Amino acid sequence: MSAIIFDVLPIFLLILIGWLIVRIGVLTANVGDALSEFVFKIAVPLLLFRTIAGADFHGASPFRLWTVYFSGVAVTWTAGHIVATRFFGRDERIGVLAGVSSAFANNIFIGLPLVERTVGSEGLVALSILLAVHLPVMMVAGTIMMEHAERKISGKTDRSMALVLKQIGLNLLHNPLVIGIAAGAAFHVSGLTMPATVNSVVGQIAGTAGPAALISLGMALQKYGVSGNVGIASVTSAFKLLLLPGCVWAASRLFGLSNEWAAALVLTSSVPTGVNAWLIANRFGVGHSLAASTITVTTALGAITVSFWAYILGA
Repeated sequence: MSAIIFDVLPIFLLILIGWLIVRIGVLTANVGDALSEFVFKIAVPLLLFRTIAGADFHGASPFRLWTVYFSGVAVTWTAGHIVATRFFGRDERIGVLAGVSSAFANNIFIGLPLVERTVGSEGLVALSILLAVHLPVMMVAGTIMMEHAERKISGKTDRSMALVLKQIGLNLLHNPLVIGIAAGAAFHVSGLTMPATVNSVVGQIAGTAGPAALISLGMALQKYGVSGNVGIASVTSAFKLLLLPGCVWAASRLFGLSNEWAAALVLTSSVPTGVNAWLIANRFGVGHSLAASTITVTTALGAITVSFWAYILGA
């Protein structure tokens, strides 16, 4: 257990350091936003490129991996939606936000450094395969369901599926993560090797992704906090930290994933709620406090629950 804590605790200590940097006024939150931009647009795409370009997939199919993870997402998202609308009496829009907050893991800023530290390169390969479709699937589902909920409440007709998918598709074409994964896959298929100097530079920049992501996340936490919706946020937080990884763990055993791939998926599903829940709330102008409260609560409790799942997995 002490070895697990040694692996997990530094992840959350870096988040705490980022939070303290802003809290005591060493740097402003705007600096954290700039650091986050560097992580999202430069460091993580290069990490994904490097991982995919040099990966050994052993002929494994990605479909079992995607089925394992997204079956857990489907169960957890549905549970969050039902609890919000049936037990707390909220409207359909808050139901969608509750589902997103329960099932959208922070795979980039916390999942990547956690899996890299606890599982290693084989785990990073599994996570990279997941990330190839994770953001598109989650954002398409969240956007379509939220638009449907809004138009249902207002009495308007839904936009055509083709228009929604076209808009999201165009956004994804400019997404640095998608570009990094696609470039890595192309490089992998080509069989080319990077010159030693280029490989060294790429490796050094990619190596900053984990620490920089965690510190920038901590610096951003000042904008969230717990503001109302404590009851429903407690439920969505429990779903995020316990139900989602529990479902992914069960599915990984059912579908017979390797120990490394199963550990990578369960650990990344157990991390706190991603900021994408806040972005969806901000885009549609509803559910800000629920998304913010869930992000804060899951981040505060994440070190305990991630350690629990690491112990279950023997990671």
